[in-house]
Amino acid sequence: MTHSHQETLPRGALVLATGLVLFSLTVTAVVRITHLPPSASPVLLRQQEGIVPAQTRDLRFSDRTDGSVLIEDVGTGATASVIEPGSESGFIRGVMRGLARERRMHGIGEAPPFRLTLWRDGELSLTDQATGRTIELGAFGATNRAAFAALLEPAK
Repeated sequence: MTHSHQETLPRGALVLATGLVLFSLTVTAVVRITHLPPSASPVLLRQQEGIVPAQTRDLRFSDRTDGSVLIEDVGTGATASVIEPGSESGFIRGVMRGLARERRMHGIGEAPPFRLTLWRDGELSLTDQATGRTIELGAFGATNRAAFAALLEPAK
């Protein structure tokens, strides 16, 4: 009895894989040839539709030596919030960590503020005024959006 180590893929799997590749190439070619515009960003859509801010707050996020993060209202100098280590505000920490990394890559410190904006259409965004990057906070779910929305309220 002879034993073969030759492995072959089933013919059906090869046909499906080939079909998927051809479909992808066809769709890509159609989009490129017909010059279909890419989907607009929320920033561009707001500009086109004339949607203006309902409320804004410029915030500065500063790391403290105890591991907490101080969030300061740049306009008033008041403390908007303090995020303690191990608190429930992990989403805010994660977003700010990503933005801080981008700033470090551009040689920008933590001094320039971020603008938190509630738009008239109900959307909420955070813009890094130093790099121009905007994060649409509604895309991360209601709970995460609410964490940032709470920063629009003045401290009591």
